[in-house]
Amino acid sequence: MSRRRVLVVWCPDWPVTAAMAEGDAGQGDAGQGDAPVVVLAANAVVACNEAARAEGVRRGMRRRDAQSRCPELILIDHNPDRDARAFEPVLVAVEQLRPGVAPLRPGLLAVHAPGRFYGGEESAGALIAERLVRAGVWDCRIGVADDLFTAERAARRAGPQETVVVEAGGSAAFLRDLPVGAIDDDEVAGLLRRLGLPTLGDFARLGHDDVQARFGGYGAKVHRLARGEDASRLGARTPPPDLECQVRFEPPLDTVEAVSFSVRQTADRFVAQLATRGLVCTEVLVEAECDHEVASSRVWAHSRWFSAADLVDRVHWQLRGQLRHTSGVTRPVELVRFVPDTVEPAGAHAAALWGGGTDERVERAVARVQGMLGPHAVTVPAVQGGRAPADRQALVPWGERPVGLRSAELPWPGSLPPPAPVRVFAEPRPAIVVDDRGQLVWVSERGVVSAPPARFRDPSDTAGWHPIGAWAGPWPVDELWWEHPAGWAARFQIVGVDGRAWLMTCADDGWYIEAGYD
Repeated sequence: MSRRRVLVVWCPDWPVTAAMAEGDAGQGDAGQGDAPVVVLAANAVVACNEAARAEGVRRGMRRRDAQSRCPELILIDHNPDRDARAFEPVLVAVEQLRPGVAPLRPGLLAVHAPGRFYGGEESAGALIAERLVRAGVWDCRIGVADDLFTAERAARRAGPQETVVVEAGGSAAFLRDLPVGAIDDDEVAGLLRRLGLPTLGDFARLGHDDVQARFGGYGAKVHRLARGEDASRLGARTPPPDLECQVRFEPPLDTVEAVSFSVRQTADRFVAQLATRGLVCTEVLVEAECDHEVASSRVWAHSRWFSAADLVDRVHWQLRGQLRHTSGVTRPVELVRFVPDTVEPAGAHAAALWGGGTDERVERAVARVQGMLGPHAVTVPAVQGGRAPADRQALVPWGERPVGLRSAELPWPGSLPPPAPVRVFAEPRPAIVVDDRGQLVWVSERGVVSAPPARFRDPSDTAGWHPIGAWAGPWPVDELWWEHPAGWAARFQIVGVDGRAWLMTCADDGWYIEAGYD
C-alpha cells in the first residue's frame, strides 16, 4: 500500500509575525507596513521581515552588524512562548479542516494531505490558505509531497497563499537541483560543498554504503532525505480539550456584587475540570460581555495558581476598577467567561513539607491594587544580564513571569566583578572628585588618570567633602558607540575613610555616583 501524502504549511518570519500580533514592537501596524523588524536572541538575529532583508539584514547576523546596515531597525526580544501562543490559532484553523495536525515548530506544521476530499491537493491547499487568511495569517505557503522533507522544501518554494504540489514519486527529481543548504544543517552543508557536492542531486548520486562508511548514521539519514526517501512519521497532536467556562445571566445583571455572587458556581466548575486533568491555572483571561460584545477583558496572573475564590475576586476587582472610568463597563453584564491562558501540572505547585510561598493576604491585596490601577502598578525586581548595575535590573509586574529578559548566564565582557552594589540609583547622582591640590580628576580616552583621587562630594549633600581611603580603576566603558559616538566614560570603585564604598563614573561631562556598596 502506498504511503500517505504529506501537506506542510509554512508561515515565514513567524517570530516577527507573533511579536507584531501581540504589539510587542510598539509600532501599531508596523508588521503590515514597510518598517524593518528583527527578533533577537543572544544578541543575534533569529528572524527578520522582508523590509529588513531588503536592507541587507540576514538571520544569524549580530545585532551590531544588523544595525549598521539598517539603523531604523525595530528590535524585539525573542520569546518562544509568545511564538507558540500566537501559532495556536493557526493549528486550530487547520484542525477544523483536517484533524491530526503535527506542529513542527511555531510557524511550521504538517498534516496528511486531504487527497480527493476537497477536490484535489491544490484545492485543499487553497482552502487551507483561505481559512488562515480569515484567521489573520496573510503570508502562508503550502507544499505537498510524498515525504515530510520534500513537502517542506516545496512550501518554501511557494509564494504567499500558494501551493506547490510535487507529484507522486517525484521527490527525487524535485530535490535534485536544490543546493545542499536546503538540508538546514550548516556543518553538513559546508562539508558537502568542500567535497565538491553543491546540490542535493550530487549528494544523492553517491552510493548509500559509501555514505554510511564516510559520514555515519546521521550522514546516511541526510542522504535518504536528499533522495526523497524521508521515512519520518507525523507526530500528530491531540487537540486540547475545551477548558473554557462561561455563565450567561438572564436577565443581565447591573451591579458588580450581583455578578460576583453569580459566577461562584462557574468558578468552581472551571477549577474542578482542570483538577480532573491534573492541571492548575496560573494565568486566566476574564471577559465580560454587554449587549453581545466584549466590554471588559483582562489576563490575570497568579504567583501560584487560581482557586475558585481567587477567580471571583478577580471578576469583582476587574469590573469594579473599570466602572470607575467612563470607558469601562457601564451597562448590564449578560455573560462572564473564564479562559485558561496558562495551565501547568498540579504537581509542580504542590505545597512544601513546611509550607512556604507568599502570604495569601498579601497576594489578594496586591491583586486588588492591580485590578484598580493596572498590572504595571505593582512590580517586583528581577535580575537580568548586563554590564552596568542599572542594566542588570528589571521590573516585572507582580504575579507574572519574567519574559524577554537578557540572560545573566551569558558572558558580559566589561561587566563589574562581584560583589554587586546593594543600592543602584535610578538616576546617577552628580559628584565632584578632586586630587590633593583640589584639581578636578579626569580620565583621558586612553584610560590615564590625571591624578590619584583624594576626596569627593555630592553637591546635593550638605555633609561636604569625603576623604577617599582607597580606590580602584579606571575601567573604560565603551558601549553602544554606534548610537553615542561622542560618549565615553570610565568606572571607579571608591572607598571613603568612613568605610562606605561607591561605584562612580567619570564621563566627558563630569563625575556621577551610580551605586553604593552598603
